[in-house]
Amino acid sequence: MSKIRLTEPNREILARRDSIINDLTRLVDPAGLITSADECRAYETDALTAYRKMPLAVVLPKTTEEVSAVLKYCHDTGVKVVPRGAGTSLAGGAIPSEDAVVLGLSKMNRVLAVNYDDRFIRVEAGVTNLSVTAVVAENGFFYGPDPSSQLACTIGGNIANNSGGAHCLKYGVTTNNLLGVRMVLIDGSIIDLGGDYLDSAGLDLLGLVVGSEGQLGIVTEATLRILKSAEGARPVLFGFPSCEGAGKAVADVIAAGIIPVAIEYMDKAAIEICEAFAKAGYPLDVEALLIVEVEGSDAEMDATLADITAIARANGATTVRESRSAIETAAIWKGRKSAFGATGRVADYLCMDGTVPTGKLSYVLAEISKIVQRHGLRVANVFHAGDGNIHPLILYNANDPSQQSKAEAAGDDILRLCVEVGGCLTGEHGVGIEKRDLMGCQFDDADLAQQIRVRAAFDPRWLLNTDKVFPLDFRCQG
Repeated sequence: MSKIRLTEPNREILARRDSIINDLTRLVDPAGLITSADECRAYETDALTAYRKMPLAVVLPKTTEEVSAVLKYCHDTGVKVVPRGAGTSLAGGAIPSEDAVVLGLSKMNRVLAVNYDDRFIRVEAGVTNLSVTAVVAENGFFYGPDPSSQLACTIGGNIANNSGGAHCLKYGVTTNNLLGVRMVLIDGSIIDLGGDYLDSAGLDLLGLVVGSEGQLGIVTEATLRILKSAEGARPVLFGFPSCEGAGKAVADVIAAGIIPVAIEYMDKAAIEICEAFAKAGYPLDVEALLIVEVEGSDAEMDATLADITAIARANGATTVRESRSAIETAAIWKGRKSAFGATGRVADYLCMDGTVPTGKLSYVLAEISKIVQRHGLRVANVFHAGDGNIHPLILYNANDPSQQSKAEAAGDDILRLCVEVGGCLTGEHGVGIEKRDLMGCQFDDADLAQQIRVRAAFDPRWLLNTDKVFPLDFRCQG
């Protein structure tokens, strides 16, 4: 049986469903209100598809003012609200409850301003990650964070989970690239945090909002830092006869003070899966693969890659394949960016998301294999090795309840391992419901109580994305 507990809905709210829907029709355009079971079914789960609940209704506002009106109504009437971007959350962060209204931001997808002199772009929260770079690319700029789901995931969701991506090693995650937000609080108040500049005055409330998983308010607009594109970029494939050798090479590169744009890791299972899908030219005779990308002039890239290649060979690298064309580069990254989708063609999987010190990578990879084997399952590892953000994909059969339980238990053991070696429970996917009951592994009671007090200051009635992040029993005690 599944281990993650979903709370029972409020029967009084369910009994008022028709009245609530009737009230919502006066707050948003009729085309932005979804109430039928067939249409609501598209919103009953997110990318953690093992769990699903039919929402009370779905609201798709077009403006910040409509978001404000809906939240004020829900606050005044005690209706829960689950914010939703594109539903790509792998931790169950957008899974609704039966007594909750899903507030989706997909219709809020406008670009509001671009300023190349001050290097920022202002967008609505429903704009997709990849669209931001698409807007500014022809002027030689880009947006740094690049999650694997960047074709679909939205800026609002990225802010909620502090998303990263392959290039976050050099350019940072969402919090390093966010300048300001417009956010609606649960009582309908509209506030602006940060601005069109770095280091705004006052308390760093923007830092609280990033990674808060939609529990403090709903971001409707964001001001993002855009960066000038590098003169050139070049990825190199390094193949290793052992996972330990690849992990040690990563640690040695970082220890040497070399900061590539990206260092991505795949083990043999992931290499085979991705190569079968993308035909990227990955070597199939190795146990582990690193994709290392550097940027700069040709001379800078040559010098940096020479140092990295020497470190890789010292750790046993048997394959060194450098991209020499835009087509080769696109193929290399297509394989990596397609990893999650390609794995879904082979088996159901749980994608874990923990972070470990780079010096512990070799040890952690060996322990992950032991953990998954102990539970009688298989694993494919593909992750952002440069900052130690691991993504083991635990393969299982979703139609077998016992296998689901084993996969979840193995995932819990892996996340506990991350904390034990000095890492943390999540790097970029958030806590959601998936890691909620593991929060006590990383935080003691005093830590959790303080986080809960901060959350309650924004949402005293616990109406926003309820049942996520904090252990249910502990929250009740608090």
